[in-house]
Amino acid sequence: MKFLVDVQLPGTLARWLQGRNCEAVHALDRDLGQVDDRALWKIANDEGRIMISKDEDFFILAMRPKDNGRLLWLRIGNCRTMDLLTLLNRRWSAIEEAFAEGQKIVEVR
Repeated sequence: MKFLVDVQLPGTLARWLQGRNCEAVHALDRDLGQVDDRALWKIANDEGRIMISKDEDFFILAMRPKDNGRLLWLRIGNCRTMDLLTLLNRRWSAIEEAFAEGQKIVEVR
């Protein structure tokens, strides 16, 4: 799987995904820190990447009719990076399975 990690999430998340044999890039590593959400969403879609974000704007974009983008929507409050990675680690198999089954939006709470 290929991912684009949103600006407000830690760069460590992209590296964690890479360690799980995913192709992942953080928006800031691509100098996309000033890009608006629609443009970032388009970049993710054009590159066949799953957007990872806490931002509801991406959920709204993903829900548009005929939109093919995919979103890993982190519906968690502010937390330490280690807590985020622990949560994702516990749920990773279910997340992979959901995307493999064709779900466009996978929500993590």
